[in-house]
Amino acid sequence: MLDLDLLQTLVCVVDERSFTRAAERVHRTQSTVSQQILRLEASVGHPLLLRDRTGKNVTPTERGELLAAYARRLLAIAQEAEDALASPAALAPVRIGLPEDFDARRITAILSSFLAIAPDVRLETRSGLSCDLQHSLDSGGLDLALLRREPGSGPCIASWPEPLVWVGGPQALPTDAVVPLALFPHGCIYRLRALRALETAGRRWRIVFGSHSLAGIQAAVASGLAVSVLPTNAMVAGHRVLGPSEGYPEVPGSELALVAAALPLGAAQRSLADHLSAALQAGGVG
Repeated sequence: MLDLDLLQTLVCVVDERSFTRAAERVHRTQSTVSQQILRLEASVGHPLLLRDRTGKNVTPTERGELLAAYARRLLAIAQEAEDALASPAALAPVRIGLPEDFDARRITAILSSFLAIAPDVRLETRSGLSCDLQHSLDSGGLDLALLRREPGSGPCIASWPEPLVWVGGPQALPTDAVVPLALFPHGCIYRLRALRALETAGRRWRIVFGSHSLAGIQAAVASGLAVSVLPTNAMVAGHRVLGPSEGYPEVPGSELALVAAALPLGAAQRSLADHLSAALQAGGVG
């Protein structure tokens, strides 16, 4: 197996084209550097350097150039491993799941502000539907998750009510028309609320736009393409609330809950949970 210390010496000699300058660079005597090169040449079975008659000028052989190229890569990987062992291993990992329909700009700002005050935490995030995030929590794939769910449907660290409304574009649709819907995929509580409400009211519907993205649903509604059920704080310019007078029955609210895979939480997990709870409480859920 190649000795990294000898490879380091080879790279220095090849770079400096001199045993003397290489010795100064690695803080060793010239004779020590020469002996290390001889050991490396004996190890690989090939001459690696050519010396002139004075011994001052050195050039690598073809095999010396080849080995020096590999040596640089091996030394870089070794340094990367050393850095990884010296720093990230000491970081406390926290794995958190986030709903795909959460305001991406807002949640990234919250997480960024957390890492600014907790640089000793290694944050791992995953996005998905709340039902999928719950499965990951149950299987141990996540430590924490923000979930959209039925109110009071299980233990949690903190929870926030989400009033839900029908949201449409600027122009009204005929009250007897088939309702064009923009919905999240199966498993989303907003989708479930919308379909149950329309079926209970006896209104016909069709899904004209589907998306995992909150921004996509918001755009489809604002353009007049479709209507949807959204939290009140997810309404944007071009949205308006649709009520019973236009044929849209009231829908019960949902809940945003911060849920842990297991209790008690570790110090890093508790720190993130406290930061998220404070940020969401201050700015409202989204």
